[in-house]
Amino acid sequence: MNRHQQEREPSGPIRVLSVASEMFPFVKTGGLGDVVGSLPAALRTEGVLVTTLLPGYPAVLDALEGPVRVAAMTPLPGVEIALLEGYAAGHHLLVIDCPHLFRRKGNPYLAPDGTDWPDNGVRFACLSRVAASIAQGHVGGYRPDLVMAHDWQAGLTGAYLHYDGQPAAPVVQTIHNLAFQGRFPVADLERFGLPPHAFTIDGVECYGEIGFLKAGLLFAARIVTVSPTYAREIQSPEWGMGLDGLLRTRADQLRGILNGIDTNDWNPETDPAVLFPYQVGDVVGRRPNKRAFQAEFGLRQDPDVFLLGLVSRLTGQKGVDILADIVPRILDHRTQLVVVGSGDVAMERALARLARQYPDRLACHIGYSEQLGHRIQASADSLLLPSRFEPCGLTQLCAVRYGCVPIAARVGGLADTIIDANEAAMASDVATGFLFSPVDGETLAGAIHRAATLYRQPARWAGLQRNGARYDVSWGRKAQEYARLFRRVLGRPEIGMAEFDNSSVRRRTPLAGPGGVVPSARGVRAACQAARRGRVRANDPFGRPG
Repeated sequence: MNRHQQEREPSGPIRVLSVASEMFPFVKTGGLGDVVGSLPAALRTEGVLVTTLLPGYPAVLDALEGPVRVAAMTPLPGVEIALLEGYAAGHHLLVIDCPHLFRRKGNPYLAPDGTDWPDNGVRFACLSRVAASIAQGHVGGYRPDLVMAHDWQAGLTGAYLHYDGQPAAPVVQTIHNLAFQGRFPVADLERFGLPPHAFTIDGVECYGEIGFLKAGLLFAARIVTVSPTYAREIQSPEWGMGLDGLLRTRADQLRGILNGIDTNDWNPETDPAVLFPYQVGDVVGRRPNKRAFQAEFGLRQDPDVFLLGLVSRLTGQKGVDILADIVPRILDHRTQLVVVGSGDVAMERALARLARQYPDRLACHIGYSEQLGHRIQASADSLLLPSRFEPCGLTQLCAVRYGCVPIAARVGGLADTIIDANEAAMASDVATGFLFSPVDGETLAGAIHRAATLYRQPARWAGLQRNGARYDVSWGRKAQEYARLFRRVLGRPEIGMAEFDNSSVRRRTPLAGPGGVVPSARGVRAACQAARRGRVRANDPFGRPG
């Protein structure tokens, strides 16, 4: 028995394989990419070492430093892949190199013309099948302690492990958005490498189709979604998206843990997108950004105008149609609105028409822009989040950190992370934003009016901004919750950080067995350079010679 197959130390670090279809800064379409990219660093301080399995998109392969081929596999009938290991942007990655599935233009799910890739089922069944093989220890003798499967794209991981019936690491299935479930025709069962008897109500069958997320929810050891309120909402017929019955039966295994953000990336003092840097909580220092932003979008440069911002996917879920309907009511000579985002073509066109109708008060940037997504937070007075449902939301966390006061629907994670500016909360100096319900145009307009009224009272508005700046938007406590959950799943003892030697965590590589050495940032670069020269680092997790 080699050291990679030995029994793990119960007090040692937990090795997690994170399986995802996107990861910032390589590939991102929304909050999933942000979470997958920012959570590993926070978990490391809690004794959890994360290796992320990603599809080999061009952006991922381009970023991978010193890649080493660790396996050649045929995960699905007719699909051959190479599994690469390497580092990128400080992350330890395993990457599925399969050109005909992943090396293509467009985003991870859509072709350049905006339609779904017709082979999405095979593409993400491949991701799940490779994850299951790693969980079983079939890749270089390495097996993680636990698998974290993100959303429907990794949902079949648990199903493969169930039907294989081999010893494997347990799966924690995450739900970032239940609306996206990954359903495919039953005719694809063989293409996905699933046995015929898997297609039952107690298997992968979901309303007559193969349900990737349904399988993930059914076969996972635990289910995590991204806010406590959303965990309750999805057990109801209204928001359960057809899976509420299954979620109610698994309620004891379902947990809501709020998302956090990377406070190094989201720091207005060092953010390269912020034209006039300022410290968190400096409500005066941020003001020059507003005038510059107004000028950038061709709006009147007036510090007294109430500047609203919206940065979002332009979809029905996000309530963008509700906002569009009330634009004539909320825009006057004292209010402006800037919209940044892309999505539903009809909504894009409606907003473009409104921008032409109100050129001095409404401006739009149709399209994804990470830079504008940061700059709007540093410039707008309030951020609009009129979502019909919102699992967690990240933009409101960025907003309060940047001094931009959120105006949001009282749903999901928005309700969990924003304290409404009612009289009691204002008197107690704890309010951070404005919440409204039900989610319709009348209540949204009312919330904007409430916010505009308070904006005309500078001292009280500054209090809101400072309260938001004090709110803990980091991963700190949330990462602790994840670490506790992982320890319970694995039957590990609960330990306080005073009892855990974090220095040893920082030294160990995620894929190394006991005694392995983790590279620092400098060490990662040295390892990559050595790999390019044909050498392999010591304590290699896949048993390659040094």
